[in-house]
Amino acid sequence: MVDLVGLHKHFIMEHLREGDVAVDFTMGNGNDTLFLSKAVGETGRVYAFDIQEEALASTRAHLESNGAPQNYTLICASHHRVKEFVSEPIKAGMFNLGYLPRSGKKAVTTMRETTMPAVEAALELLAPDGVLIVAIYPGHEEGALEGEMLREYFSSLSRFRICPSEFKILNSPASPYFFLVEKSPKAKYGEI
Repeated sequence: MVDLVGLHKHFIMEHLREGDVAVDFTMGNGNDTLFLSKAVGETGRVYAFDIQEEALASTRAHLESNGAPQNYTLICASHHRVKEFVSEPIKAGMFNLGYLPRSGKKAVTTMRETTMPAVEAALELLAPDGVLIVAIYPGHEEGALEGEMLREYFSSLSRFRICPSEFKILNSPASPYFFLVEKSPKAKYGEI
């Protein structure tokens, strides 16, 4: 069976190297933050965003207990504010849209009005030959709407600068799926 999380990591590692800068746009419990932190190593930098203090505490504990390098900055702010905190080009970004797993707070979820500006900012910050993974959870209404919105947006981008792909399990429509968004090595930083 297809392991979507394994595919995320595979595609990220096709672009990300030690010393690079990466962003976890939705840190949750810190699994992607840990993965990115170890991938970029001591000389790299990871920024991670979440609006819930609970997520920062959980992520910090997860990073410390799993020996992450001290290369991360945890930020309690919405991902759409990324450019207030990150000014350098990023080689990889990860979004896991939806709600904080195991929190019991399913009403606190990512929303289209902040997700769209966050994705646009991520693409502007993306370095040439950079990559974004955007995981969609269509099992709840806002998740399904976020997926539709992003599919339409990614479909409108220039194929000479941005290559968006969609990965989903066809016979399980409520299952999570993801967009892989790669920036051309010939594209310019800041250009979408």
